[in-house]
Amino acid sequence: MGWELESHIEETRTLEDKVFDKKTFGSTQLGEYIAHKFKENDALEIELVGLCTDICVISNALLIKAYCPEIQISVDASCCAGVTVASHNNALEAMKMCQIQVVE
Repeated sequence: MGWELESHIEETRTLEDKVFDKKTFGSTQLGEYIAHKFKENDALEIELVGLCTDICVISNALLIKAYCPEIQISVDASCCAGVTVASHNNALEAMKMCQIQVVE
């Protein structure tokens, strides 16, 4: 199916301690996990990549920023894609305005 991960990525995913199966664009479970796992004083940086920049990536970036406003969040634009090029670029610009670093 188109929504399934490539087999080599799925194998890696099953090795991780924490996996979030999100039911909507943004994962409140992810935001809560990050807020509880890391304290605001910790030196932490989170990098996000994924599909779709203009739906899921921006939703999760803003959600994490809301839970932990002092954590540095970056998005690797070269590892993201949107529904359209224009909506991808709009999402990147919106994230920049919300103090999320976009790496081009």
